[in-house]
Amino acid sequence: MTAEPLPVSTPASKRTEALEERPVNLDGFVEEWPEVGMVAMDSPYDPTPSVRVADGVIVEMDGKPRAEFDFLDQFIADHAIDVSVTEHAMALEPVEVARMLVDPTVTRSEVVEVAGGLTPAALLEVVKTMNVVEMMQALQKMRARRTPANQAHSTSARDNPVQVAAEAAEASLRGFRELETTLGVVRYAPLVAIALQVGALAGTPGALTQCALEEATELELGMRGITAYAETISVYGTEPVFCDGDDTPWSKAFLASAYASRGIKMRFTSGTGSEVQMGNAEGRSMLYLEIRCILVAKGAGVQGLQNGSISCIGVPGAVPAGIRAVLAENLLASTADLECASGNDQSFSHSDMRRTARLLPQLLSGTDFVCSGYSAVPNYDNMFAGSNLDSTDYDDWNTIQRDLQVDGALRHVPEEELLAARSRAARALQAVFAQLGLPTITDKEVEAATYAHGSQDLPMRDVLEDLKAAQSVMDRGITGLDVIKALEAAGYSDMAHTLLSVLRHRVSGDLLHTSAILTPELETLSAVNDANDYAGPGSGYRPAGERWREMKRLRHVVSASNPEEEIG
Repeated sequence: MTAEPLPVSTPASKRTEALEERPVNLDGFVEEWPEVGMVAMDSPYDPTPSVRVADGVIVEMDGKPRAEFDFLDQFIADHAIDVSVTEHAMALEPVEVARMLVDPTVTRSEVVEVAGGLTPAALLEVVKTMNVVEMMQALQKMRARRTPANQAHSTSARDNPVQVAAEAAEASLRGFRELETTLGVVRYAPLVAIALQVGALAGTPGALTQCALEEATELELGMRGITAYAETISVYGTEPVFCDGDDTPWSKAFLASAYASRGIKMRFTSGTGSEVQMGNAEGRSMLYLEIRCILVAKGAGVQGLQNGSISCIGVPGAVPAGIRAVLAENLLASTADLECASGNDQSFSHSDMRRTARLLPQLLSGTDFVCSGYSAVPNYDNMFAGSNLDSTDYDDWNTIQRDLQVDGALRHVPEEELLAARSRAARALQAVFAQLGLPTITDKEVEAATYAHGSQDLPMRDVLEDLKAAQSVMDRGITGLDVIKALEAAGYSDMAHTLLSVLRHRVSGDLLHTSAILTPELETLSAVNDANDYAGPGSGYRPAGERWREMKRLRHVVSASNPEEEIG
């Protein structure tokens, strides 16, 4: 006998009420809609892989003759695909290439060579045969640098340079090798960029800094030596979206060469979902379009790519298999032999469980930069619209590293060391501002920045005077050398010499190597002198020795010799 349906007005069960209250149900989810590109990695409108070469030129790619290429097709065909191996590589079945990726007995260099001959559609077919665990296994082998690292956001909702300096000091002390800032009021940029640079010097030496802005100002700050790298140079997977930004792959390549000419480390930015968000996905899957971006980056000759959906993570996060596609784009960037800053830098879920699930594929596999923007400030201060992780997650992150013996490149730091670094950063910035004739930083501000959790704990600054001073930095032609001289004159010789060493690395071109970072000893570590050598169990990078002892330390660990004592 068929049960009678319950009336529509029947109240929900207590179980349903409890589930409705769960944070995950505040997230947004949508059905796949291939026609507008709302599909992660398997659209019926994605092209079929193909290639044809005549006289050393690709004359057909993914079902399209050269006469019908858009400018992305042409750039990829002419600059990103290795014509000498493409016909051999394209003859392989996708699952064969996928097995090469996973098989630890097949070297990274062998995979890079084969992948260099694959078209965008062919690369898509390869990762479609792989599940998440297989992609993680492959990513462990394919990242360029042996040793994982991490990048932080150090920003302020009030664009407060004193806060940014203190946060930069703490972030570098905790282990971040790159620090990024951006602004609410763009005109604040010179002051905040100097603050980030000075603050980073007060923690662990060698952290590189950048200020994410519109491209002209960002490039000028880099050329002046006030920043050391850049990454917010966006590329897109369809021609209409590229044109919306008044750009082409060639103009982006030219900009990349401008950075390289001054020894400034630079990577492009892209990510699944950006074309959907900008309304021109041309019916293709998000991952197919992102693969085109990866190959544009490769063809332009930049050393790396920030990808992992980045600011568009809510788009793939809303469709089935979207987070799988995000992992796939990280894997393919690494397979293209690019440095990969793998995302985890944007808020996308109310659920702590989903936030962790989003993180673990990159954390467990290890990438060149596990986060391309872990918020070193509370998310209310994060001017990149919030991160997947913020300063309140430090202890959880360190515990996960310890639980799994997986290196996410961070460490627990005792309170007294943090306070000392934050205070020194604020006082050094106070001295630099005084030496450069910039607005006064008071002792009260220094004290507040030392103990603050966020901008709400700091006194307000005179914004008008700060903005006038920021413009004067540009008008007077202040450079990184002026910051060095100011630090030296104020008695911060060690910080001055560290910054001078960073600028020397730029002159030498050391920071242009793929996956380049500086160690605390101010030596370059990159895919050149720290190449990933993973070849299965017992090989590759594994936290051991002093690093493993460091990872074992947490805020609260009971002493084995005295149970009444904590060693944190």
